Amino acid sequence: MLPIDHWPLRDRKNIIGVFTDVDDTLTTDGAITADALAALGRLKAAGLHLIAITGRPVGWSEPFASSWPVDAIVAENGSVALVRSSAHPTDGTVPVGLRRLYQQNATVREANFQRMQAVAQRVLHEVPGTTMAQDSAGRETDIAIDHSEFVHLPATDIARVVRIMQAEGMAATVSSIHINAWFGGHNKLEGARWIVQELFARDLDRESASWVYVGDSTNDQLMFESFANSIGVANIRRFLPELTHLPHFVTRSERGAGFCEMADRLLQGRAPARAPT
Repeated sequence: MLPIDHWPLRDRKNIIGVFTDVDDTLTTDGAITADALAALGRLKAAGLHLIAITGRPVGWSEPFASSWPVDAIVAENGSVALVRSSAHPTDGTVPVGLRRLYQQNATVREANFQRMQAVAQRVLHEVPGTTMAQDSAGRETDIAIDHSEFVHLPATDIARVVRIMQAEGMAATVSSIHINAWFGGHNKLEGARWIVQELFARDLDRESASWVYVGDSTNDQLMFESFANSIGVANIRRFLPELTHLPHFVTRSERGAGFCEMADRLLQGRAPARAPT
């Protein structure tokens, strides 16, 4: 894990797009700051694709997908995406100008939803002090237990929750604020592959060296492993003992300020770019 100043210019020049986590990577104290939002704008103006990938629910993500200069937000750890659309939605479920894409069909989603609620009740019953994340009402394809957003769970209880979820056949991961779990083979990396193919008809595995991933937590380590241009904002250091795969580079600053630092470094020395195709 090298300081971001060691990120080679030759690698930065080849970048066509940025994937970023949201909580504690783009945001600071739960909100995006003006400088981080401006950094997104500068990256977009430079012709780069921008895709946020988050464990947050799709409902929570809607206002940000509408207002941030991003191509898409992939929510719920890769299962559902919000993308810009000029067409007015016909069912009224999403705001004008957005559409939802899913990796699972409606029948599978409904069956999984019922199973997930049963697992959630088991967690709440068996691990005292656990509570559902406050954004749970906006979730369609996963469940989330709060461990650091509004309540604090000790590491031993976090591990107990993960074990219960896995014992029920769920995939489970721990972000900087939540324990997320779902049924299905999707994850942040599969979500990234999927949305790049859906939006741009590109094969991410063939061109992963042309993309950056920015994150801050244990649920980002699959992305850290998969991208040579992987960046951790400085608050990643709190999770170092739990990480098997580290980001290749790390910023000096934490959270949104760290994202700004990444954007400055990425754009430094690059020729004005035309929009990628």
